[in-house]
This record gives sequence, C-alpha cells and structure tokens, in this order.
Amino acid sequence: MNLVEFFPYIVALAIACAIPGPGIAGSVGTALGAGFRPALWFVSGIVVGDLIFLSLAVFGLAAVAQLFAGIFTVIKFAGAAYLLWLAWTFWRAGVDPTKMRARSERGPLATLLAGLSLTLGNPKTIIFYLALLPTVIDLHTITPERYAVLAVLTILILYAVCIPYIALTAQARAFLANPRQVRLLNRGAAVAMASAAAFIVVRE
Repeated sequence: MNLVEFFPYIVALAIACAIPGPGIAGSVGTALGAGFRPALWFVSGIVVGDLIFLSLAVFGLAAVAQLFAGIFTVIKFAGAAYLLWLAWTFWRAGVDPTKMRARSERGPLATLLAGLSLTLGNPKTIIFYLALLPTVIDLHTITPERYAVLAVLTILILYAVCIPYIALTAQARAFLANPRQVRLLNRGAAVAMASAAAFIVVRE
C-alpha cells in the first residue's frame, strides 16, 4: 500500500475543509467566545462527524443515508438551533472577562456534540463524502487497512486545517482585556455562530 494513492483524497479534503463554511465559522465563533480549549472540543465534534460520513461512504451505506435523509434534516435543524442559542447567549453575555473565562470551562461534551451535529447537518460534508469521495478513491478496493489509513488521514487533515484558525482566534482573544472589547468579542462570536446556523439551514 502506497500513501501516494491517497494524495487526491488528502488534497480534496484539505481544500474542502479550508474553504470557510459552517464548520470553520462555528469553530472560530467558539474560539472567540470561549477560548482555544472549547473550540478544540468543537473541532473534535467535526472530526467525529466526518469519520461517520467516511464510514457511511466506505462501507457502502450511501444508499442507507439517502433512505434516512429525514434524520439528517432533523439533525441539521437541531444543530442550527443550538448554534443560534449559543449566539444569543454570547450576544447577551456580560462584559466581565472573568465570567467569560468561566464560561470557557462549561460542558466539553456539549461542545463536542455541537460540532458533531453541525457536521452531520452540513450539506458540504454530506456531498463531499457521499458524492465526491468516490471520485478520488476507488471504494471497491477499500480494505480494513486502507480504511484505517483514510480515517487517520481524515483526523490529521481536519485538525491541521482547523487548529490554526482557532489558535489564531484564541490568541487574538487573549489580547482583549477591557469591557468594551469583550462586549465586541462576544458579539463577534454571536454573529459567527448565527452565520453558521443560517448557512446550514439555507444551504440545500
């Protein structure tokens, strides 16, 4: 098995992930509002969602996913609703930086599930794995070993693309100290999350 044969997949996934969309917007919004660690949990939820779609495609379950498209529609709107709730929370947040730091320690599992639900309802992710993936990888030749390589590559690529976004955002956040700047920060996070929610609802 030669890693060169996975090069088209690496390039395609890296480009798809790097193009700003609801995943990046949600990650940046989380980093803006709560810091790097919660944003990393959010990104981890995105990674889990991508692995689910990768598995659906690789194991020939694309047809099953289409039969149960209604489930993904429900997940899509649930994820959007959660992001809107987060946006409202940050918009109305107080301006005390210590309170903001305290909020950053809330619910890693809830944050991970937010990233997961966003990904499961993201048409861009669905299209990539269930429609575009077969054009860059011959799914009929996938063995357990090749699937493991694809899964590892998926994890590495997603973290490699998303971590710089959230790290830079969190670093910029650390320099914002006065109440007025924190208010602007919270509202910037709210706008980013609301935009992500609107994107996944409107996008067909």
